[in-house]
Amino acid sequence: MFPMLAGLVAGATHVLAGPDHLTAIAPLAVRRPGRAWLSGVRWGLGHSAGVGMVGGLAMALRELIPVEWLSSWGERAVGVVLLGIGLWALRGALRGHIHAHEHEHDGVRHVHFHVHRHGHAHDEAGSHLHAHAAFGIGVLHGLAGSSHFLGVLPALALPTTLAAASYLIAFAVGTVAAMAAFSWGVGWLAAGSARRGPALYRGLMGTCAVAAMGVGVFWLATSF
Repeated sequence: MFPMLAGLVAGATHVLAGPDHLTAIAPLAVRRPGRAWLSGVRWGLGHSAGVGMVGGLAMALRELIPVEWLSSWGERAVGVVLLGIGLWALRGALRGHIHAHEHEHDGVRHVHFHVHRHGHAHDEAGSHLHAHAAFGIGVLHGLAGSSHFLGVLPALALPTTLAAASYLIAFAVGTVAAMAAFSWGVGWLAAGSARRGPALYRGLMGTCAVAAMGVGVFWLATSF
């Protein structure tokens, strides 16, 4: 039980302590608040896959592949992606038309709203982005940098293979759960903002966009 609990805590802490993680997923959660948690799950699964790939390469091909060089360029790619996400979200906040409506189902009131761009009945680009972006961004974060090894490293010190495997699986579960919870929270804030009017919702989306761009600029500035 101890390796599993330690892995859960390490995975959750790693996710929530990374501003690049949070600012990457927040704009996606704001744009799709009804299923915001799903973006977090996809990001967490992608991150776990990326960490697994880096760990596997480091162990199997550490003398042939410059893992540190790949990781460094991955950090720069994260900065570029954050800038792109921020610009995409900012465009939606400034140019999108927000339509909201309410209805009741089984005695529970539901609020639905849509963000449309001029000249499009639906935000097709946003729908396509949400289909794959969260997972892809998670993979990129897992590949970039070396901070995740600080979470995975304790597995090497555990006495048995079963204990190490339990820790690593729990680390992945903690990663997914923490990002899903964060995304759900952002979606809840977005839904509450929409109920109070488009202006507040635009403000939240704009704040997430600026935060993503700011972290992206910082990531690029510190990766060279």
